Amino acid sequence: MKKELYIYLFIFLLLSLLMHFEQWLDSPLNHLQNLENSGAYGIGFIHPFVFTFLIYIILLILRLIAKIFRKKS
Repeated sequence: MKKELYIYLFIFLLLSLLMHFEQWLDSPLNHLQNLENSGAYGIGFIHPFVFTFLIYIILLILRLIAKIFRKKS
């Protein structure tokens, strides 16, 4: 469980930095304060968690498939 939480947090930080690199360098506190006014695809302020969860699920499925193939060989 702890490992999965670390994976989720790593994906969260990686996506945050990749998608909003310029904002994190210029004014990170202002960027966090404007999060409540965001309108990313109609999801609003929870969009970082939704997108992170979607990427986490995709990676989880890929890890499970890889695990199944490793067991067969």
